[in-house]
Amino acid sequence: MSAPAVPARPHTRASLAAQLRALGVRPGGTVLVHAALRGLGFLCGGPEAVLLALRDVLGPDGTVVVPTHTPENSDPAGWSNPPVPADWWPVIRAEMPGFDPAVTPSRFMGTLAELVRTSPGARRSDHPHVSFAALGPAAERIVAGHTLAGMLGEGSPLARLHELDADVLLLGVDHGHSTSLHLAEYRQPAPPRQRCGAAVRTADGGRDWVWWDDVDLDESDFARLGADLEATGAVRLGPVGDGTGRLVRQRAAVDFAVGWLARHRRTEEA
Repeated sequence: MSAPAVPARPHTRASLAAQLRALGVRPGGTVLVHAALRGLGFLCGGPEAVLLALRDVLGPDGTVVVPTHTPENSDPAGWSNPPVPADWWPVIRAEMPGFDPAVTPSRFMGTLAELVRTSPGARRSDHPHVSFAALGPAAERIVAGHTLAGMLGEGSPLARLHELDADVLLLGVDHGHSTSLHLAEYRQPAPPRQRCGAAVRTADGGRDWVWWDDVDLDESDFARLGADLEATGAVRLGPVGDGTGRLVRQRAAVDFAVGWLARHRRTEEA
């Protein structure tokens, strides 16, 4: 078996910036990034090179946004990968550290998200389960006031991004990882509901467990939704490193998803 082909040269801050510029990242814009960098090949500087390249293209007026979710800070009764014994549930609810936006690391969001979260000047929303971090002049507007209920709906950074006509940039992942599509679930007439729980930090520095009612989120068909979105021509595809970048206006993606979910999920449920 022959060895895999080696790129002619390593991918650098400058070469990544050129690719992002060609893909259509807009100077002065706001971009929500979902990234799995392993598929991009050898990056000279790793996630730092990607973030620097993004900021080079966006310029001083642009803002980078990333998901910094903490999925383990949730009701253990709903855990399935892996599940935990029922007699553990009350212990976890009583002892899970309260979410601290300044300290609590994200999980499963990737190295780029953690780099943005820990960068000087970054701002992070204070939702204990689905926070976002942002870096740039629009950061505070995007992350402020993230509501506990409606966590990815109208009181979330996703809705602020929709207002700002932001872009969504997918690096090494497909639309199955596009959190913005959840906003379309909230814009359905009567989405299924679920009970959610998480540990939060209290004003006196302690912690508490809180419950709230929210939409029962379901990304199982987002990859299929995204393929149909791409068929409309709304998504720009191009090389980023050795991988594929996908860039789409968030409004276009969410507005398309609202109609797509109304047609496909109602049909399938019926």
